[in-house]
Amino acid sequence: MSQHTHHHGPASFSRAFAIGIALNLGFVVVEAVYGWRVGSLALLADAGHNLSDVAGLVLAWAAALAAGRLPDHRHTYGWQRASILAAFANAVLLLVAMGSLLWEAAHRLQSPAPTDGLTIIVVAAIGVLVNGATAALFMAGSKTDMNIRGAFLHMAADALVSLGVVASGALYLWTGWAWLDPVTSMAIALVIIAGTWGLFRGSLHLLFDGVPESVVLADVDALLRAQPGVADVHDLHVWAMSTTDIALSAHLVMPDGHPGDAFLESIARELHQQFHITHPTVQIELDGLDHGCPQPLNGISK
Repeated sequence: MSQHTHHHGPASFSRAFAIGIALNLGFVVVEAVYGWRVGSLALLADAGHNLSDVAGLVLAWAAALAAGRLPDHRHTYGWQRASILAAFANAVLLLVAMGSLLWEAAHRLQSPAPTDGLTIIVVAAIGVLVNGATAALFMAGSKTDMNIRGAFLHMAADALVSLGVVASGALYLWTGWAWLDPVTSMAIALVIIAGTWGLFRGSLHLLFDGVPESVVLADVDALLRAQPGVADVHDLHVWAMSTTDIALSAHLVMPDGHPGDAFLESIARELHQQFHITHPTVQIELDGLDHGCPQPLNGISK
């Protein structure tokens, strides 16, 4: 038997995505035009980078919409995993973009070229405002939804890059040191890579049905074993259905008989309150049945 506890889906960020995409597309056009006018490879390269960010926002938005689709006969969980895929793709896009920025900065460091510092400062300052405003739109959901966090990190990273460009442009006008721009770019890229690595690892972990970081499997096992009448727990599995929903399945051995629906409702409530598990499925067994699940190394469940 099973007991399921469902909750309302995550808040819609459709308006935030629409505004963010529109703002960033407009900025790409401005950056590309002025980069071409002043012959700035840095601005043209950043315009291409920002265009990839627009693609990342579109991807995250599509995943958020797909995750909201209702289950059907072919997809009984719906399309919730799309949000995990989008978070992973956004992390990969950001790592690739920063790797490209490192490569370009290292190349430019070998032969620094003079640039139009004032134009670069003005355009980069616009980038700080655009990317900062877009990141702010996703800040509220960045702590609870990995997909939204991916979009937030993407925009926050761009704002940081643009801020670094403003600073290096100002120092260039003051000192005339052409190497400031590539060195600043390399430093910023390394900081962003370090910050994005957690999103990459976390989303990859969830793609392979790993236990979400917010859940300690031993604690879940202990909670189930502490229930009255439970003699054993096996086939315990916890995984992420999406970046906001966690599922559980477990077999409870209860030799004294089935405890009734109130028992299942109580377990579902405790699992939700303590571990934010929203979709628990519990099977009651009078005798332990071995379904062939391999025994994990920690011996928690079967």
